[in-house]
Amino acid sequence: MRIVGIGASAGGLASLEGFFRNTPCDTGMAFLVVQHLDPTQKALLPELLQRYTEMPVYEAQQNMPIRADSIYVIPPNQELRVVDETLKLEQPAQPRGQRLPINVLFSSLASVQNERAIAVVLSGMGSDGTLGLQAVKAVGGLSVVESPESAQFDAMPKSAIDAGCCDIVAPADELPDRILAYDRRVPEPGHGQENSHLAHASLTRLDPLLRLLQRHTRHDFSLYKPTTLNRRIERRMAIHGISDLADYTHFLEDNEQEIQLLFRELLIGVTGFFRDPETWDYLVETGLPDLLDSQPQDHTLRAWVVGCSTGEEAYSLAIAFTEALENAGPERKRELNLQIFASDISPEAISIARRGQYPLSIEDTVSEDRLARFFIRHDTHYQILPSIRDKVMFATHDVILDPPFTNLDLIACRNLLIYFDVTLQRRILPLFHYSLRPNGLLMLGSSETIGRLNHLFAPLKPKMRLYRSKPFESVRHSDFLLRSFPPMSTLHKEHPVHSNETLSQEDTNNTLQSAADHVLLQGYAPASVVLNADADIVYISGRTGKYLEPAAGKANWNIHAMAREGLREPLYTALKKAPDQSEPIELTGLPVQTGAGTQAVDVTIQALREPEALKGMTMVVFRDAPTPVMSRRRKPASATEADYVAEIQRYQKEIDSLRQQAKLTREELQASNEKLQTTNEELQSANEELTTSKEEMQSMNEELQTINTELQTKLDDLALAQSDMQNVLNSIEIAVLFLDKELNVRRYTERATSIINLRESDIGRPLSDLTTSLRYPELQEDGQKTLDSLAVTEKQITTNDDRWFSVRIIPYRRLDNMVDGVVITLVDITDTKTLESSLRKNPQS
Repeated sequence: MRIVGIGASAGGLASLEGFFRNTPCDTGMAFLVVQHLDPTQKALLPELLQRYTEMPVYEAQQNMPIRADSIYVIPPNQELRVVDETLKLEQPAQPRGQRLPINVLFSSLASVQNERAIAVVLSGMGSDGTLGLQAVKAVGGLSVVESPESAQFDAMPKSAIDAGCCDIVAPADELPDRILAYDRRVPEPGHGQENSHLAHASLTRLDPLLRLLQRHTRHDFSLYKPTTLNRRIERRMAIHGISDLADYTHFLEDNEQEIQLLFRELLIGVTGFFRDPETWDYLVETGLPDLLDSQPQDHTLRAWVVGCSTGEEAYSLAIAFTEALENAGPERKRELNLQIFASDISPEAISIARRGQYPLSIEDTVSEDRLARFFIRHDTHYQILPSIRDKVMFATHDVILDPPFTNLDLIACRNLLIYFDVTLQRRILPLFHYSLRPNGLLMLGSSETIGRLNHLFAPLKPKMRLYRSKPFESVRHSDFLLRSFPPMSTLHKEHPVHSNETLSQEDTNNTLQSAADHVLLQGYAPASVVLNADADIVYISGRTGKYLEPAAGKANWNIHAMAREGLREPLYTALKKAPDQSEPIELTGLPVQTGAGTQAVDVTIQALREPEALKGMTMVVFRDAPTPVMSRRRKPASATEADYVAEIQRYQKEIDSLRQQAKLTREELQASNEKLQTTNEELQSANEELTTSKEEMQSMNEELQTINTELQTKLDDLALAQSDMQNVLNSIEIAVLFLDKELNVRRYTERATSIINLRESDIGRPLSDLTTSLRYPELQEDGQKTLDSLAVTEKQITTNDDRWFSVRIIPYRRLDNMVDGVVITLVDITDTKTLESSLRKNPQS
């Protein structure tokens, strides 16, 4: 059973009416309605919605089971969640004005329903519902938004649309048909998959679409598992009501925005803090301490989180390293020098990860101790602690196309390989081995293994996907790395990556001579790189880690950013000259700062003019010099030893003076920075207070709008009831006069005007002021008696024109049974009296 969550605020009643008037009563779905309500007033929403649908409408109650073809409405001053197809109510944790009940419902739907979840945002002010829609979108559910043009208040729909998390946008009365069409095309997981249009679609049929996607995004999805591709593409087709794959491909060609939406759809954004807790516990208690013990004290640990999505896995690793170091004994204490590179191909996910802000729902997966130590709690989210945030560098990076990070101590790639087919998995895992230092750790997801690559990795513990890198290298391994992974996307566009089958066929056709040449090149050729005109690295040969390293921050493959200390300035100057030089430029004895100290390096820079494919590029070759070349200051021939020493001392004093000045300047800047930081914090605090006040006012305004709408509906009902009553009274041939407790006129029928002189302006006048044709001077007195005693008075009275009336006086009772006046009815009995008189005169007739 699918559950549809519907969120609305100001102006939402009209949108809900349009939605449910057009929703069949046999959809097989359940509908949960959340509206911003005044917590102090009884809600009328269930009664109002019942008028627009034949489905039963209930006010939600604690532990109420959810049934299909039913509507459940949130009660006032509650938050509504779904747990195992059961309704759960909780008191709001946030103060009035800061509550976001729509986000709460949508987030719980995403957690429980996953791909089956459907969330709808209708008219309203503010942005409630946007974060919830993002959660539904992340798990593959359907997010639906009322078009801003049709909404009475468009702030909530616009917020969702601007966040880029809506699949369907349409007027409220059209949304049910769109949702039902989607449900028919994309059945619930595990149901009706045999009828899916793409269930048996081959990769050959998907080729045109995947090529189009690669051309616009540069990312190749051809080696993803077909089931994943089919399900996600089918979902986009269902959203647009397209049934044929070729038609959808043509639709993509004319719609750049849809290409981006499909790209986001194919990305796997499911992640969380400390998934598989047993693995993390073992890592903190055993795996990481052993890794730390095996490294020198001043060693900088390097880790790479592949497919980091929104960053939870990367921050979990940083926390795990911190805990492992804190748990070490006094003899094992050390400073944690840690760099974590976290990469993903989704720019949106990387942007979220960099912010380090996560919803309050992480309390379900992160312990209270970790929340207190590593997070800062705000009203609507948790913020990762700066000390943890600073250990992680996020970058947009494609593990299939882009060059890997190298010299790593740990790689975490969790639940990404399961979406790749076997061919791609066998290409990625050796790449990880290449990137790891000997005895480095590889951390995979619970459903992933290293397959047959036991010669590359050894398991740390059975059933845990933790492996240690073995010291292994072969010609085949190097050949795979160099030929299967061209580093930069520009090279990939010009020379697409070949499949493994193609490589195997080429290897079969290699001659003995080419194979021997290849072994010599790989075993004895120096490390080198090929640069384009912008000095970006487009090809790497050999191990260049001693001379180049990835720059911190966003992935940057420019050689000026990657060159180690001692290489940058000489390389910059030489690369400027190289295009104009016919001969290679030789740089000898450059002192380069490496992880093991200072190494003298010889560098050769050669501008390439042939073959045609390499024209305009530059090759840079690195070689270790036979002996370190140290730069020495030569003593002038004319100077004495004493003069030379004095000169050295003078230079030393100048250096010390400059250091002192730099220290003073740094302290002044530090003080200024602290003042600015204090001012910024004060402004931030004032801004937060103003924002909170604005949110509270907006929330109260929304509640008043909701109450106003409900009251207006009630007024319309009362006006209709009044009209009905007036027509009923006017249609009967009985004169009726309504009096209040002071015996003043409250209402009368038209028939009464023929007996008592009444007109519209007499409403509110005392009965005693009115003239009447009745010969009934005691009318006022009898009315007062009935009011006092509650006894009914009934008399037969004549009029001045000799008509007879039966005058009946009864108490007027309200719905709460309180007496609030009297009702006088006058029934014309003239004909009855005439007949009675006639019978008395002629008894025999």
